Amino acid sequence: MDFDLTEDQEDIRKAVRDLAGSFPETYWQEKDAAHEFPTEFYNAFAQGGWLGITTPEEFGGHGMGITEASIVLEEIAASGAGMNGASSMHLSIFGMHPVIKHGSDDLKARTLPRIVNGDLHVCFGVTEPGAGLDTTRITTFAERDGDDYLVNGRKVWISKAVESEKVLLLTRTTKFDQVTKKTDGLTLFLTDLDPDHVDIRPIRKMGRNAVTSNELFIDNLRVPAKDRVGEEGSGFRYILDGLNPERMLVAAEALGIGRAALRAGVKYGQDREVFGRPIGMNQGIQFPLADSLARLDAAELVLRKATWLYDNGMPCAREANTAKYLCADAGFDAADRALQTHGGMGYSEEYNVARYFREARLTRIAPLSQEMILNYIGEHVLGMPRSY
Repeated sequence: MDFDLTEDQEDIRKAVRDLAGSFPETYWQEKDAAHEFPTEFYNAFAQGGWLGITTPEEFGGHGMGITEASIVLEEIAASGAGMNGASSMHLSIFGMHPVIKHGSDDLKARTLPRIVNGDLHVCFGVTEPGAGLDTTRITTFAERDGDDYLVNGRKVWISKAVESEKVLLLTRTTKFDQVTKKTDGLTLFLTDLDPDHVDIRPIRKMGRNAVTSNELFIDNLRVPAKDRVGEEGSGFRYILDGLNPERMLVAAEALGIGRAALRAGVKYGQDREVFGRPIGMNQGIQFPLADSLARLDAAELVLRKATWLYDNGMPCAREANTAKYLCADAGFDAADRALQTHGGMGYSEEYNVARYFREARLTRIAPLSQEMILNYIGEHVLGMPRSY
C-alpha cells in the first residue's frame, strides 16, 4: 500500500501552489466584495494549461486522471482562493466529461479545444426550482422542430452563467408521465446561451460572490440537433458518469479551504497576545485546531482512495460519497474554529476567515447535501430501506 504521490503529481502540486499563491489574499477580498469574476486568475491557469488536465490530448489537454484534477483544485482552494478560485474553473476541468465520453466528434472538436485554452466558458444547467435533487422531475422541455429543438423552462443555481457562452443543458424530451422508467426521456445538450432567449438573473447569496449563481428563464431557445450530447432520451445516464468525480472534486476543494483556514488560525494563535502570552498557548485554542488537522488528514486519505479507485476503473461510489461527506465537515469545522480563534476579529472582513467560513459552508450543501449522502450510504452501502 503506497500513500505517496508520484513525482509528476508532486510537481503538479508545487506548480499549482506557486501559481495560485501569486494571487494574494487581497485579490480575493476585492473580487468577492466587488462581485467580480477573477478573470486574471482564470486566464493565468488557462495559459498554464491547467484547464485541460483531464481533457484528452487530441483536444489539447493532458489526459490525466481525477487524482491530478483533485490536486489542482485542492491547491487552488488552499491558496486562499477558496471556492471563488475553484468554481471559476471547476466545470472546465471535469464538467465536460459527458461530452468527452458521449458527444459526437463534431461537438467535441467545436468545444473542447476552446475550453482547454480558456476561450470558452461553460455552465451546467440541471437544477430546477421545482425539482431540487429529484432530477427526473425537471420540466424544462426540448421539443423537436425539424433539425432543431425548441427549449422552454427554468433553471436555478447555475454557477457562472453570466460569464458563460454555452450551457450543458439537461432537458426533458419526453414528459415524465409518458415514460416507463422515470430516468428515461431526459436529453443533454451543449449549446449557446442566446441572450435573446435566455434571461439570466444572478442570485444574491452569502458567499462565493466572485462567481455568480443564477436563475435561467428559457423562452423558445432554438438548439441545433448537432448540439445534442449522445442519443435523445439518454441524458440522465450521461450525467451519472460525472457524479462521483464531481463529489471528489468538491471534497478536494473543501479540504483546501480547511487547510487555508487552519493555517490562518494557527498564525493568529501564534501572533495574538492577550494577558502577556500568545493565545495559542491556551489549550482551549490549541486543541480545536489540532483536532481539525487530524480530521483534515483523515478525510484526505478517503479522498485519495476514492480518486485512485476511479482512475483505476474500479467501483468508487462508497468512497466518493464518504470523501465528500468527511472533507466538507472537516473543512467547515476548520473554518469555524479558525474564525473562533480570531475572536471578534474573525467576524471582520479585515481577515479572511469569515470568507473561508462562508465558502466552506457551501461544500456541505453542494453538489448535494450531507443528508443525501447519508441516504446513499444507508441504502446502498448498509442495505437499509430507502428513506426518502
